[in-house]
Amino acid sequence: MSGTTLLKESGPREVFCGLTSIVWLHRRMPDAFFLVVGSRTCAHLIQSAAGVMIFAEPRFGTAILEEKDLAGLADAHEELTRVVRDLLQRRPEIRTLFLVGSCPSEVIKLDLARVAEQLNKAYEGQVRVLNYSGSGIETTFTQGEDGALSALVPLMPTSQPQESQLLIVGTLANSVEDRLKTLFNRIGISKVSSLPPRKSSDLPSIGPGTKVLLAQPYLSNTAKALKDRGAEILLAPFPLGIEGSRLWMQEASKAFNIDKGIVDSTLEPLIARATKALEAYKSALSGKRLFLLPESQLEIPLARFLHRECGMEIVEVGTPYLNREMMKAELDLLPPNIRVVEGQHVEKQLDRVNAEKPDLVVCGMGLANPLEAKGVSTKWSIELVFSPIHGIDQAADLAELFARPLYRQQLLEHKVLAHT
Repeated sequence: MSGTTLLKESGPREVFCGLTSIVWLHRRMPDAFFLVVGSRTCAHLIQSAAGVMIFAEPRFGTAILEEKDLAGLADAHEELTRVVRDLLQRRPEIRTLFLVGSCPSEVIKLDLARVAEQLNKAYEGQVRVLNYSGSGIETTFTQGEDGALSALVPLMPTSQPQESQLLIVGTLANSVEDRLKTLFNRIGISKVSSLPPRKSSDLPSIGPGTKVLLAQPYLSNTAKALKDRGAEILLAPFPLGIEGSRLWMQEASKAFNIDKGIVDSTLEPLIARATKALEAYKSALSGKRLFLLPESQLEIPLARFLHRECGMEIVEVGTPYLNREMMKAELDLLPPNIRVVEGQHVEKQLDRVNAEKPDLVVCGMGLANPLEAKGVSTKWSIELVFSPIHGIDQAADLAELFARPLYRQQLLEHKVLAHT
């Protein structure tokens, strides 16, 4: 491992909760429905984040816990069963129903696992009911996907021992996933599946012949569950930028005994095109000082990309949780003496931001406006989860997301000067 300085910090945090992941998961699996068991605040959060009009029939909703539920004056289990019955009568196309726990449902100890078990018996053959926690008490926003995928793993059929396949794990934009599958097919990996699938009822099989490539760094529990089912987890840098994507694909090719020359010849024209496209943004990013606050667990791969391929100077990398085994390949690519902080004490981190005066801060939406008011350019962490940023083809698009706030700051400064 490099000379990276690994620290741990605890205290007040500023992150979205795991419910936010529903926004991209419900788009990925159109035959699934996500029913949050929570408060009106939970409903407003999902509604605002998804930008869905209330009459648009989205594939998510909230079973509101009222005061009488919270006070124990009503049987919340019975109320939830009634809500589910009404939902399935109105939406018979649902094939998988996720009951998503929240802070309120966990505080009152609502047993969603027992409710899911009862509902599975009642609706056997029509819909399968799963549960996981999206509570902000324990999780940051991307970990909601980890919970949802972990709930799907026990339902995956078992493959034959001799059946060889590559499984890409983590939600990607459909166009990006199609491109990656095409590239894997070109280098000689014929069977490539994905989790989550595009239909929740069409789960890929899994077994000893399954090699797993994680597309997202926040899927620790899913990776463990897949390993327990016999799959082999391939550890590599994550597919952000040219270098990370190339090493990610090379790790898969090694696992399938594919000649490195085949991989190189397949990727060479993509790398040449992406390198040329990156030049347009390197001039804006090179030499700029970057501070990443913990929010999405994408922070370490992003720091690696922005330093090694865009020339940015990394001041500090914060990440909500650090799985050292999964992140070893990324940490080894960071330069010596980079400060990586697991966890958050938001006041202390903001003090360090004020002291270091970076050119750009990657942070949650709640911190962005106060920092912008102080003249610090910011990039919302959540935007990086919604954007198609994975793969060699997307390297320039990824760099552009970080160059954009710097361009904006230059324009604003110019206008202020001109007005003065």
